[in-house]
Amino acid sequence: MIKKLTFLAIIILSFCANAQKSLISDFQKADILLKTNNIDSAYFKFKILEQTIPKTDTLYKYSLWYYTLTTSQLEYENRLNEKFDKSLKLGIEALAAIEKGIPLFDAEFAKRKYFMIKNIVVSNFGLGDFNEGKKWKEKLYQTKEKKELPEGLDESFNFDFFRFENKNIWAYEWFHPLPKDRFSSTFTKVVYYVYSTDENGNDKDQLYRFHVLMFHGSNLNFDYVLTKKNRNRSKRIQRNTLYIHIQRGY
Repeated sequence: MIKKLTFLAIIILSFCANAQKSLISDFQKADILLKTNNIDSAYFKFKILEQTIPKTDTLYKYSLWYYTLTTSQLEYENRLNEKFDKSLKLGIEALAAIEKGIPLFDAEFAKRKYFMIKNIVVSNFGLGDFNEGKKWKEKLYQTKEKKELPEGLDESFNFDFFRFENKNIWAYEWFHPLPKDRFSSTFTKVVYYVYSTDENGNDKDQLYRFHVLMFHGSNLNFDYVLTKKNRNRSKRIQRNTLYIHIQRGY
């Protein structure tokens, strides 16, 4: 009986050792793919490893880290190429991976959660699903109220992105609420930044920005004004009003 148990234990240990070697080998292959910039292939391998490796194994943390990294990179690439259906799916997947990693990694890693929520907002707006986008925006506003948003996201956030005539247009929304007295000041809530692009479609130079202002006046109407701002050669800011919308009944 003892001999049988010993033999069985040897078989189990041998199986576990071989399985561990296989996982390490797969991890090394995924790592090579990542280092050679084969992000798609590396993503799939790290995804399988994250699902396969026991959470008690030290290799699990590394697999989760790189799974999160590759998923986030693919989300970014698809979003910048306006493939918002893919970036939305990858963004939600990356967010789930980030939430798994929050108990395992440091505070810097945890900040990724809110930046990914912001990315999901952009994808929803890119798809024209504004109601869903507003739901995700509300998560950012709730976190803002708790004063838990990381630096770089604590004052404003990107909520839309698109390309037009070889220009990148980024829409940002400020968290600061509209003033209670809407006639008290000129107020900017949304700004569209317009950039020229390089040969790879990346931002090159900021050309100008469009401010959506709540214009205050002396009457009972208030106007939404689209103002174009850019710097001239003397570095002075030039302002041009492009559009005015008068909303009645206030």
